[in-house]
Amino acid sequence: MLVPVLGRPHRVAPLLESIAATTTVEHRVLFIVDHDDHTEIAAITAAGAQMLVYPGSCPSKWNVGTRETTEPLIFYAADDLRFHSGWYEAAMARMIDPVQVVGVNDLCSARVLEGWHATHFLTRRAYAHQPTIDGQLGPMNTMYSHSFVDDEFVATARKRGVIAFAANAIVEHLHPDNAKAPMDDTYLKGRAHMQRDRQLYEHRCWMWM
Repeated sequence: MLVPVLGRPHRVAPLLESIAATTTVEHRVLFIVDHDDHTEIAAITAAGAQMLVYPGSCPSKWNVGTRETTEPLIFYAADDLRFHSGWYEAAMARMIDPVQVVGVNDLCSARVLEGWHATHFLTRRAYAHQPTIDGQLGPMNTMYSHSFVDDEFVATARKRGVIAFAANAIVEHLHPDNAKAPMDDTYLKGRAHMQRDRQLYEHRCWMWM
């Protein structure tokens, strides 16, 4: 499980507790943290968790974590998640060839609830080492600051015919847009770049036609 983090030390322990309580298979959680995010580093250290120090955006941290690990399955996570019992089994039930990516249900996004989008993913390693749709180092497109990187990931996997969605794999997104968390500086940083990220995605949409 690859978890980019920025400025939310209070999220570390609850996330680890949620994962440990619901994930019935052997797993490893790797936080990817900026070198100057001292309170986050302290929280991860206090929890006895593993971390990779790498400054950068969420997609760049996911990419670095992919290259620095070897497990056959990767879950692309965030720190504001709550895992529900049975999530892994439900996701794996959809991981049948040719599926290489399974989107989970965040109980938040309307597009997710309608069954055609996801914001977090269980992914086979072989697919995770494929490039972006236009051949850039992937699997996530680092031209995005934060928003719409999931949209491109889904669109690319759909174009390649390798994605499925598991409505019963509940990995709840504790996001302020759904009144499940307070707004904080990290969310605000993401919103500051949202319009630019949206324009980038719309500019690239022709590649999935």
